[in-house]
Amino acid sequence: MVGVEEEFFLVHPGSRSVEAAGAGVVARASPAMGNFVSGEFTRYQIETKTPPCSGAGELRSELVRMRADASTAARVEGLRLCASGTPVIGGGGPAVAGDHPRYRAAVDQYRSMLDDFAVSAFHTHVHLPDREVAVLVSNHLRPWLPLLVAMSANSPFHQGQDTGYASWRSVIRGRFPCLGPPPYAESLDDYERLARAMQESEAMLDAGLPYWDIRPNPRLPTLEIRCMDVLADVDDTVALTVLIRALVVTAAERVESGDPGPRMNSELLHAAYWRAARDGWPGSGVDALSGQILPAAVQARRLVDYVRPALEEHGDVEEAGSYLRRLAERGSGAERQRASAVSGRGLIGVVDDLLRLTAG
Repeated sequence: MVGVEEEFFLVHPGSRSVEAAGAGVVARASPAMGNFVSGEFTRYQIETKTPPCSGAGELRSELVRMRADASTAARVEGLRLCASGTPVIGGGGPAVAGDHPRYRAAVDQYRSMLDDFAVSAFHTHVHLPDREVAVLVSNHLRPWLPLLVAMSANSPFHQGQDTGYASWRSVIRGRFPCLGPPPYAESLDDYERLARAMQESEAMLDAGLPYWDIRPNPRLPTLEIRCMDVLADVDDTVALTVLIRALVVTAAERVESGDPGPRMNSELLHAAYWRAARDGWPGSGVDALSGQILPAAVQARRLVDYVRPALEEHGDVEEAGSYLRRLAERGSGAERQRASAVSGRGLIGVVDDLLRLTAG
């Protein structure tokens, strides 16, 4: 089983700027969506969640339904949903944090580091109830995280500026000591000891709810992968989710055979993150299997080959193949945003195209 969380910015259709209206949109959407919609760290955002889904078709239907219900609520409030990793226009002042005790505690702890922390992601949950196994699976997934950053990159613009990066969201997150790739862990006890030490140092807010890019979810029997920018195209979200599920399934089989996972150097992993955030899909980065610097497209083909048995088991080979063909033809979300920007309408065109894609 898999599930997806998507975070969206709320945009005014006239100014195309983000609006601090999350609470109103959530209240409007809740009668139809219940607990599947909530606020996010800033009031510029909302988050939607799917129920657990057995396959790509069911997941696609649920994502379309959740986006439709949330879009309807936003429209009643005079706004639109925008799937971009960072605000294209607006949000220039300090981020307006949502009204939640955890958000207020984060502002108190991290202070001005959170002034521009308006970032939107999608998170994938893969059913994996054994937390010990989940931590060891994380070891196997760590080297692949930069490739997932590159494939999902969808935040080249930030508050009206071209950053020169494919995923500026990843750069914003990278300044925090508690975000990014998880540590290599020998066991669940090892993982939890480090999380507690991070909390005691005040680098991490809550050891029970770490913000690393892979984590055994503290409330659900899932492994959660969190490094991706939110994607505007539902088909891309579905395809990347089934690829991640295949990666988790493959890693779990290796753990069961006694393989605790490769010890990729943490400094090199952080460097690979940065390279993926800067260059995205058309660029090159550190290949997980060989350690070579290879184009992202070559790495992605290797990923599909690596997890092919798991893709075949779930009937997802064509889903993954179609995704790679789309990336080859029109690039990642970052490339599509930049193509919109040079179409003659500038950043207004970027936002308009994102609104259209988000609404499906």
